[in-house]
Amino acid sequence: MTAPVTDAPAAVHALELDAVSSGYGGTTVLRDVSLTVPRGAVVALLGANGSGKTTLLRTVSGLIRPSSGAVRVDGQDVTASRPFQRAARGVCHVPEGHAVFRSLSVRDNLVLQAPRGQESAAVERATTAFPVLGKRLTQVAGTLSGGEQQMLAMAAAYTRGPQLILVDEASLGLAPRIVEEIFQFLHGLAATGVSLLLVDQFVARVLEIAGHAYVLQRGSLVYSGPSHELRNESVFERYMGA
Repeated sequence: MTAPVTDAPAAVHALELDAVSSGYGGTTVLRDVSLTVPRGAVVALLGANGSGKTTLLRTVSGLIRPSSGAVRVDGQDVTASRPFQRAARGVCHVPEGHAVFRSLSVRDNLVLQAPRGQESAAVERATTAFPVLGKRLTQVAGTLSGGEQQMLAMAAAYTRGPQLILVDEASLGLAPRIVEEIFQFLHGLAATGVSLLLVDQFVARVLEIAGHAYVLQRGSLVYSGPSHELRNESVFERYMGA
């Protein structure tokens, strides 16, 4: 007797957007967007300015409530959840613009984001990832250089032990040396099993570490596929309008 055939269980993704539409007030920015970030994967989200990339990340983190569709994190529907509830599920949003507490010291920024009882270990992890921060622990964050503030923002996110990190333009306005340090840090995070959804102007560098890529145009997805396909110049121009 042969065993009955059963359907294999569907894969549980770190993030799944199912036909999500979202925007601001009465203005729709995202239109029927569906995408997934598998557990432990690095996914690139690309598109021209104004295509909806930042809106998508804000929708995932809960800063914007979608007008339709569903957002699922680790298989759980979080569409109606508030940002702090999503953060408790391991979602970490690193927005554009050096998101640090400018009036606090570097150490206080790190401790504030660390899980309770793990403050010292969090500071050690952060300063190991970005040694320059170890020399700035007592310095007020607002007096750091732009690159150091971005390092602090990334390190503070790291101290929370997130499972899914949304990164919006981490390299914007930074010197190439700092950009490379940040991408090395992100690549190292991916090696630990953290899932990443990356938006960045350095498209070639993002595509080097991402396994999959999505391209947005005017709020709609126009490409979903292996990131290496977008390294082909003709394919890149077709979807990115470069």
